[in-house]
Order: sequence, then structure tokens, then C-alpha cells
Amino acid sequence: MRLWLADNKKFALVRYNERMNKAFVKETEQDDDEQDVTAPEIPAGVKNYMTPEGHQRMKDEFLHLIDVDRPEVVNIVSWAASNGDRSENGDYIYGKRRLREIDRRLRFLSKRLDIAEVVNPSVHHGSDQIFFGATVLYENQLGETVTVTIVGVDELDPLRGKISWVSPVARALTKARVGDSVSLRTPLGLDELTILEVNYPE
Repeated sequence: MRLWLADNKKFALVRYNERMNKAFVKETEQDDDEQDVTAPEIPAGVKNYMTPEGHQRMKDEFLHLIDVDRPEVVNIVSWAASNGDRSENGDYIYGKRRLREIDRRLRFLSKRLDIAEVVNPSVHHGSDQIFFGATVLYENQLGETVTVTIVGVDELDPLRGKISWVSPVARALTKARVGDSVSLRTPLGLDELTILEVNYPE
């Protein structure tokens, strides 16, 4: 049983398997080895660290796909299949494609959640040293200031300053303290980053 499921949802995966219409199993099985092409790879041999918020978002997405999205698509496909010629039935064709996408996403989420290790950044609240979950303000050699938050591989969002803990910047910053300077090798050469602030949620 998946330990990441909340107690009141502990049968979610069982429900998922039970709800899979046998008429659709043959086509979805061929996607078992397909990866979510939009998802970053987790380096071999490292843990899948996540913040509590990122872990909860992933669980919520998984359960929403099971409880809402998949049943709706199954109903549409079943209705479309009853209308006759499936080869020219747009609802059936697109519904089947969407069903494969949902099942592929569910497999991906399940695998990621199975290996997730939730780390609460608030345990470092008040510290000036950089660990997973820290929000860091640093200055580069050009005098530009940058704010980043170090998060899990599945939580990165560059537009919001969220970087993966396995990224070069995060690796350079980790364990440094306010006032330290660290070296970062970039495509343009070596850069020196000076840590100005380190913050953690309360």
C-alpha cells in the first residue's frame, strides 16, 4: 500500500485499478514504459526530496485524476463507443487519447510519490546556513541580485525562482552561510556568488 496516501484515501490505488474499464486496458498497457516527457529526470542514486507543499500538490493531482478526470473521460468514451463506427468518432478517438494521457500521468505520479522523501524546511527556521527549502538572496559578479528557493525536482518553477536541489546553482549554494562567497561554473565561465540572505518558513 502506498504510504503517501492519506488514511481516508488509502484505497485510492485500489479504486483506480478497479475503475479501469477492461475494454481500455489493452491500449493503456502499451504506454507502461512511457515517461512523462515534461518531467525532469531524478539522478540515479539520489532521493526524491520534496517540500510538504509540493508533496501535497502531487497527491492532490493524483487523487483528482482518479476521482474526477478519469471517470469523466471513461463515461465519454463509453458513450461515444455506443454510437457506432469508432474509426470516425471524434469523441471516442480523443477520449481514448486523453485516457492514455491520464493513465500515463497516474503511473508517473505514483512512482514519484513512492520514492518521495518529504523534508520540512521550517526545521531550519532562523538558520543562516543553506539547506533544502531555503530561500536565498545572492549577488553575482556583475552586481545583480537573485532570489531562489531550493525545492524538489518535481517542484521547480524558474519563473518563480524555484530551482531544483540538484541544479548547479543549488549545489553551489548548499551549506554556505550568509556572507560566504561560492564559485559557480557557468557556460560563460566562473562566477562568484555572495550570499546576502537566507530564509526559511516558520
